[in-house]
Amino acid sequence: MELYFWLAACGTLAGVTTVLFGFGGGFVVVPLLYQALTHLRGPEAPAASHAMQIAVATSTCVMIFGSAMATAKHQRAGSLDWTAIKPLLVSIAIGSALGAATAAAVQGSWLRWAFVVYVGLTIVDCWLRPGFLSQPAQAARPAQARTAWVGVAIGWVAALLGVGGSVMTVPLLRRRGASMTGATAMASPLSLPVALAGTATYVALSWGGMTNLGRGYVGYVDLRAFLALVSGSYVGIRLATPYIGRIPDQVHARVYVGLLIAVEVSMLLG
Repeated sequence: MELYFWLAACGTLAGVTTVLFGFGGGFVVVPLLYQALTHLRGPEAPAASHAMQIAVATSTCVMIFGSAMATAKHQRAGSLDWTAIKPLLVSIAIGSALGAATAAAVQGSWLRWAFVVYVGLTIVDCWLRPGFLSQPAQAARPAQARTAWVGVAIGWVAALLGVGGSVMTVPLLRRRGASMTGATAMASPLSLPVALAGTATYVALSWGGMTNLGRGYVGYVDLRAFLALVSGSYVGIRLATPYIGRIPDQVHARVYVGLLIAVEVSMLLG
C-alpha cells in the first residue's frame, strides 16, 4: 500500500510536468515504475522481468488522462494552435501503434537503453543546436503535408519509450518558431493519439498469448499503479494550471532540458 501512496505523490509531479512541459507524464512515470518494479517489489516478482514494458505501457495509459485534461486546460488558456497540430494527429496515431508493438516484442534491457540513448541525444540536441534555448517567441509555422512521416516517427518513438510526444514535438515546434508555452501546450493534444493508439495496442497484444502477469494487469498495463498515478496527476494538473504562460521563455526552455537531464540520471543509476 505504501508503494501506491508513493506513486500517487509522484503522479502529482507527472501532472505538473504534463501541463507545463508537455511530457504527458512519461518522463516521470517510466523511470519511477521501472525502479518500483525492479527494486521495491524485488527481482523475484513475476513482473520484474517485464519491468520496462510494464513501465512504458502503464505510462502510455496514464497519458490518456493527463493529455486530455492538459489539452482542455490549454484550450481554455488560449495557448493551442490547432493549425500546427491537426496535420500530425493521424500519422502520430499510426506510429504509436507500431511503437507499442515494437516495445512488446523486444527485451526489456534493450528498451531501457533505447530510452537512455534517445533522451541523451535529445538533451545534446536541445543544448547545442541553435533555436531551442534562445528562440524568440513568434507564431509557429503550420505543419505541411510532408510532415506525415515525421508524425509516424514521433508516434513510434513516443509509444516505444512511453514518453508521449513532447520529446520530439517540443523541439520540432520550437524550431518552427513557437514559444515554449506554445510548444509545450501543443505537445498535450499530440500526446493524446500516442496514448490512445499505444494503449489499445498494448491491450490487444495481451489477447495473443502474451506472458500472463497475474491479477491487476491488462496486458502490460499495471491497473493499480495506473489508478494511483492518475489520482496524483489530477492534483498536479490542477496545481500547475495557474502557471500556464507565466514562465519566462528562456527559463522555460532551460528547465525543460534540466528535467530531461534528471530523468537521464535516474535511468542510468537504476
